[in-house]
Amino acid sequence: MKVYLSTFLFAIASALFPLLNVEAFIAGLSAISRSSGLWSIAFVAGLGQAVGKVFWYQVGRSSMNWTYIRKKMAAPGWKARFDAVKKRTDEKPWTGFVFLFLSAVLGFPPLAITAVLAGQLRFSRLWFYLTVAVGRTLRFAAVIGGVDFIRNSGLFG
Repeated sequence: MKVYLSTFLFAIASALFPLLNVEAFIAGLSAISRSSGLWSIAFVAGLGQAVGKVFWYQVGRSSMNWTYIRKKMAAPGWKARFDAVKKRTDEKPWTGFVFLFLSAVLGFPPLAITAVLAGQLRFSRLWFYLTVAVGRTLRFAAVIGGVDFIRNSGLFG
């Protein structure tokens, strides 16, 4: 239980502070453990990352009221680009969520930036959370799978 709690809390912290690398944390857990229960670690870490990224989503939502952002949005070029993206994601919401999902799985563009953008575009909070949780869980499962593959390959003894 301690492993799950520490993984969840570290995942939240790493979502808030990108210098903390949850992938390295998970890889380390996977490397030192022989337990098949580590796949549940990917799920717990995915949930923790989603909780932490909600902070960046909320920053994005509130940023539209900041003086700096309002000044930028007053410029015709910025406003036109934002309105075009907003229109596209309002008309076809799945496009924004596909982009968010790919960011969650691949890490490019960085999920913190994508989370802020999702907040600015007023994506559904529930769908934001679910998309990030599923995407990050798949990412972390791939990390665990990679470590398991290397461990079982016999390359390192």
